[in-house]
Amino acid sequence: MALSKLARLLMLLSALLPPGVRAQETNVLADFARVSPAATAQASPENAPPLPSANVAGELGAASTSQTDTPLSRLEIQDSLSKIRTIDLTTEPDDIWQRMRNGFAMPDLISDLVTSHQVWYLNRPDSLRRTLERSRRYLHFIVQELEKRGMPTELALLPMVESSYNPMAISPAQASGMWQFIPSTGRNYGLKQDWWADERRDIVASTNAALDYLQMLYEMQGDWHLALASYNWGEAAVARAMARNKAAGKPSDYLSLNMPAETRNYVPKLQALKNIISNPALFRINLPEIPNRPYFTAIKRPADMDVAMAAKLAETPLDEFRALNPGHNRPVLRAGGTASLVLPADKVNTFLVNLENTDKPLVTWKNYPLGKKETLAQVAAKFHMSVAQLKHINGLNGRSKVLPGHTLLVPARNGDGKLEEAGAGLTPPPEALAPPTAKAAKAGKVRHGSRAKGTKAAKSGKTARPGKATKSGKSGKSAKPGGKSKKKGKKSGVSQ
Repeated sequence: MALSKLARLLMLLSALLPPGVRAQETNVLADFARVSPAATAQASPENAPPLPSANVAGELGAASTSQTDTPLSRLEIQDSLSKIRTIDLTTEPDDIWQRMRNGFAMPDLISDLVTSHQVWYLNRPDSLRRTLERSRRYLHFIVQELEKRGMPTELALLPMVESSYNPMAISPAQASGMWQFIPSTGRNYGLKQDWWADERRDIVASTNAALDYLQMLYEMQGDWHLALASYNWGEAAVARAMARNKAAGKPSDYLSLNMPAETRNYVPKLQALKNIISNPALFRINLPEIPNRPYFTAIKRPADMDVAMAAKLAETPLDEFRALNPGHNRPVLRAGGTASLVLPADKVNTFLVNLENTDKPLVTWKNYPLGKKETLAQVAAKFHMSVAQLKHINGLNGRSKVLPGHTLLVPARNGDGKLEEAGAGLTPPPEALAPPTAKAAKAGKVRHGSRAKGTKAAKSGKTARPGKATKSGKSGKSAKPGGKSKKKGKKSGVSQ
């Protein structure tokens, strides 16, 4: 009975086929008749249900009788659909771009703004190339951290939108670093900001904080586009915009919200970069070759040491060392706590061996209390430096009040009376790490953290610093550099 139904179904389907194909289809019925004559008789045109045309049924019956002894022919139907690209996740890609593409997981945003930003990037190939080259040091680390958390790897492109991968970037709202944290949000996510360092610029610390923040926002919103809008505009502002739309009976997705211009363009910029990275050949863009291997390794700081001395021990150019450790504010790197030292991956052993064998002081700076009636100009001359250098090293500006007893950080002197090489640790960063121009900074007026303002000190450019003088003129009991290395004969603390 089942075979009879199958035969009738085949006949119905064959009646709908074009004439050229219908003749070949009858071979199937003929072959079926050799296997089960009774079933074929039941499925003959006389017993079959009415067909769309009597002529079609007669033609099919005649063909079935005349071709009983002919061999079975095969009809091959070509698949016109293109095959879906497969990804081999069993082997590691050779370059970081392919590894990143393999982890793209965010839904694509379709918008005219995306097209507009694609055109903007493609019309500025030199600027795009510099940003991509600047990402070389940090990209592997960020992609690896995203994979550990199961997060979409296109988020590794977010620093390109935020800061053009410039860890020294700072906005008018005092957002700082590669991920552009404002002071309050940075503190909320454990980024220390003091006289010695600003972890918003620290590569490892700021990346972990940014991914923590993004994870929290996604868990809150359940949508990556809304999570990114919250990162830029603030979760409270996005929540209010969503509530307004829902109250008005409108959709509450990213494209439907009424947002500031920067936030409205924020995700389209990321999508535009994602499109370019996904298919650079289509856009005639040559991505820089970045191998899929760690660029740097972070180790615990073994002791207080000069920035220049650390670079020398690692046999690494000072500019490169600063690019990997951009969070320090002073020419001395403080040890202790969770502070890490970031070194090129192939220089870690070199650094440790040289550290063990060196007999030179690791720190060549000392604290100096400002005497009564002593001026900064007199102190600068005493230590063979300019007033501008002294102010820069100590974070002083034109509005800073320096009273007697104020503790200053000054360089120790060699026998020849010249500044120690360690002073180079505070020279301006290389062009690749320079803060954005005023024109570029002006574009970013809204930053993540619900438009939270910086602290009073952040607004004025002042930073909390050790040894701030009291009204009585005596230095306060603030933390001062000190201590010695465990290894005998090495001065690792700032001289007192």
